[in-house]
Amino acid sequence: MTTASVKWVAGWAGAGVWAAGLVAFSTLTPHRVWGASAAVGYLGAALAVGLLRGPRARPVALCSALTGAVAVPFGYLLLTGEGQSEVGVIQRSAALLLHSGTPYLAEPQAVTDYNPYLPGMSLFGIPAALLGDGSPVARLLGDARLWCAVVLLVCLVGGRAVLRRGGLSRVAGPGGSTGLLVLIASPLVAFPLCVSGVDLPLAGLCWLGLALAARGRAVAAGLALAAACTLKWTALPAVAVAAALLAGSHGGRQALRCAAAWSAGVVALVLPAVLRSPGPLVEQVLAFPTGRAGIATPAASPLPGRLLAELGTAGWYTAVLLLVCGGVAVAVSLVSRPPAGCVAAADRLAVGLCVAFLFAPAGRFGYFALPLLLVVWSRLATGAPPGARSHAALLRRGGPVRRGGPVRRGGPVRRGGPPTARPTALPQATPVTRQLPAAALPGRR
Repeated sequence: MTTASVKWVAGWAGAGVWAAGLVAFSTLTPHRVWGASAAVGYLGAALAVGLLRGPRARPVALCSALTGAVAVPFGYLLLTGEGQSEVGVIQRSAALLLHSGTPYLAEPQAVTDYNPYLPGMSLFGIPAALLGDGSPVARLLGDARLWCAVVLLVCLVGGRAVLRRGGLSRVAGPGGSTGLLVLIASPLVAFPLCVSGVDLPLAGLCWLGLALAARGRAVAAGLALAAACTLKWTALPAVAVAAALLAGSHGGRQALRCAAAWSAGVVALVLPAVLRSPGPLVEQVLAFPTGRAGIATPAASPLPGRLLAELGTAGWYTAVLLLVCGGVAVAVSLVSRPPAGCVAAADRLAVGLCVAFLFAPAGRFGYFALPLLLVVWSRLATGAPPGARSHAALLRRGGPVRRGGPVRRGGPVRRGGPPTARPTALPQATPVTRQLPAAALPGRR
């Protein structure tokens, strides 16, 4: 068995152990359903890589993982209507939006009555509100998780296509598609895809915004990030990262255009809900997730911010202060050293999100799937090592760029010697007539 095969076996086996852990320790039915099915799929993938030989081993393993971790649990959970509570919250908010013009209840009484998302998230529940749940087809096509998955896939593939057209991606052919399928089959995407799905469109839109910014398409990047910011407020750091990327690679004017497009998009999509029900929006979107509402949020993983908030008012303010300090530190890094390239931008955004999740007064370990997804997919989509400079940054530094890497001025560089200029065209050879003395010509004396 090759070293690569050993790594694949270890990866699929590790995913299977993690899935089996949900069956053993989770008390939520959707988690246990996914864990049981995914554990079988991952085990089959590990056995396929370990036992099969030749080029068919990895496709068979990938098929097993996709079937066990995505197709079977996704179909079952959608048909039965089982899912985390946020799926029902989104679909109820869509029904409220259609009937009352606002996705927020005026007087929430229970945890599930609170809608901690911005108005754009309710759009994923509109198919369910229109189709109902009277038939299996309606349940499949109406479930919000399906449309969250669609938006994620469209954004991931679209962002990669944008980078390819700009010559910023070195992944070509089936390798990129295989990477996408492996990512979907992994617990990083398959688990939230089946049980919840709410953070997946957020991750996809943030990635698309960064890809457009790396390509220099400021207005499109601003609109993509505006769409992300109408889902959850946690997308706000992506706007600062995209603006820094544009400013460093394409100039400050492009960063201002991105900010203007983002502002216009957010105002157009969020302002109607703010005007319609400002009080419920503030209580449910801001106070509830930070632990300041009348009902405690169920997001209670033992992270530093949550542990500090449990100490009382002083602890809560300490957590908020640490959160602000972390945000300021990330902002200073964006100004002093702007990210150059999509990979560096995704890494910087991941750092900012991790700081926010660590010190927020309420949070879940599952939130960290968002920054991890950005870090992993940015590398799969570009094929570039961490810290690789963008083409636009190289051009601004005065170096011409070709696909595959920069070229020094004056031609290629030879090892062990100075740069050698390559002539643009070789001069045409001119025949030279040699003059011989008359005495050397035959027949002449």
